[in-house]
Amino acid sequence: MNIANKISTFRILIVPFFVACFIYYGQNPLERDYLRFIALTLFLLGVISDAIDGYIARKSKQQSPAGLVLDPLGDKLLLMSAFISLYAVPLRIKFPLTVLLIIISRDILILLGAVVIFMVKQKINIFPTLWGKLTTIFQMLVVICVILQWEFSFLFWWIAVLFTLISGCDYIMRGFKTLYALDTAGNNH
Repeated sequence: MNIANKISTFRILIVPFFVACFIYYGQNPLERDYLRFIALTLFLLGVISDAIDGYIARKSKQQSPAGLVLDPLGDKLLLMSAFISLYAVPLRIKFPLTVLLIIISRDILILLGAVVIFMVKQKINIFPTLWGKLTTIFQMLVVICVILQWEFSFLFWWIAVLFTLISGCDYIMRGFKTLYALDTAGNNH
């Protein structure tokens, strides 16, 4: 296992600790406010590790089949657990269910599309797009702002929703192009 994959694995392993901090914080916010900051620290470690493993994989050409799965899996687990926690744990700033459902729905559609393409093609090339990267950046900013209880967090979550919808449509169109290209190639023989 290369360094980049170890860093992605680290990101996956911190998710339960992040969630536990948030759950225990939510049981008694006044006495356990420190847990909110531990959760924030763990989330920031996940964000930083995402940047580091991507940089290492590109720079040292350590991109591997395992990395193609571990990196996006680490991102999705960290972000999805964070959004579900933000919604489930009572905070001064209430994270809306609508935003949670939009974000999760996009990721489920992308995952299902990837599975269908893999089943048809027997391999899949996953490349993040500019829209996908902007979505991830704004989703990460939303988590940070809400954990910090910044009163203007809603500005970031609506921007994140916009990028989530745009990137979701973009990934769906790319998926259909990939499937139609396979269908057309199969009919030409």
